[in-house]
Amino acid sequence: MQIDSKTGISSRIIKDRFFKALVVSLSFFVTIPFFFILFYIFKNGIASISWEFIVNLPKPVGETGGGIANAIAGTVLLIALSCATAVPLGVAAGVFLSEYKNSKLAEWLILCVAVLQGIPSIVIGIIAYTWIVIPMRHFSGLAGAIALGIMMLPVIIKSTEETLKLIPDTLKEASLALGVPYHKTILMVILPAGLSGIVTGILLSIARIAGETAPLLFTAFGSQFMSLNVLKPINALPLLIFNYANSPYSEWHSLAWGASFVLITLVLVLNLTARLVTKKWKVQF
Repeated sequence: MQIDSKTGISSRIIKDRFFKALVVSLSFFVTIPFFFILFYIFKNGIASISWEFIVNLPKPVGETGGGIANAIAGTVLLIALSCATAVPLGVAAGVFLSEYKNSKLAEWLILCVAVLQGIPSIVIGIIAYTWIVIPMRHFSGLAGAIALGIMMLPVIIKSTEETLKLIPDTLKEASLALGVPYHKTILMVILPAGLSGIVTGILLSIARIAGETAPLLFTAFGSQFMSLNVLKPINALPLLIFNYANSPYSEWHSLAWGASFVLITLVLVLNLTARLVTKKWKVQF
């Protein structure tokens, strides 16, 4: 019996180690395509990166050089406008779901968030085109920002809801017991307590929309000039990459690779920042 017991334990240990090795190996293989993509973009795009590439405007067809300053400015502007439209709505909806999770409206809101998260980005672009571009009769950065803001909403809502669920009810009860009004309790106590988690959700939502192209094709449309008027067409890094990569000019292909390198760097920085904020965030009371 002792021999059988030892044999059984040894067999379980071998199986356990085999399973761990299998999981580690599969996890490593999953990262291989990611590093290959980064390497390929780095190899093709690093040659185009220079100070002139960052600060200059695109040159006309046939001229060498040029840069992507208008696309960088347009991307920053679109992200800022998207945050201005999506962050207040998303945080408010997340607070409602955490405070009134058993209400009928909360059930419908959860369903809407789940459906919205699964809608393809190109469909959201068509909706923004129908709602904004057609009534205005021209493309605009505002339409693009609203389309991207709609895409940000599910991530912000869910991150806010999950963050506020981790905050003990005793914190809110203590504030209310001291005579603090309910709205001030939410704004001055609950939201600051979960600020790091909410910021993480916002950063992840920005990382998601930073590389979206399909909605902008129907809304912002793009421009070869430095345009910061949100009521007019403006350029963005995804639009520039799409248009230049489809062109027959090798010079524009190089610019597209350089813009891809800048965009991937931006997305990586946002994701790493979100991960660092998440790692340091611990709700302790």
